[in-house]
Amino acid sequence: MSSNASELYERIQNDPKHTKVLFRQALQDPQGALQAICDLGQSMGLPVTPDEVKAHLASLDDAETKQWLIKARGGL
Repeated sequence: MSSNASELYERIQNDPKHTKVLFRQALQDPQGALQAICDLGQSMGLPVTPDEVKAHLASLDDAETKQWLIKARGGL
């Protein structure tokens, strides 16, 4: 399912509404944001597990994503 995590990340990244909502939630409740990402994936037909989301984010090597994770206090 790692391909689902990758595709889901791209869809979220390209939708400012999703990005903003998830970022705010991650600041307040990192685990809730992780669950919201999984729920969003399910609703988009791209099911992912929390571990798949974490693994995909850890595999990315771009400064913007890393900064997002730092700001979210590493909860993801």
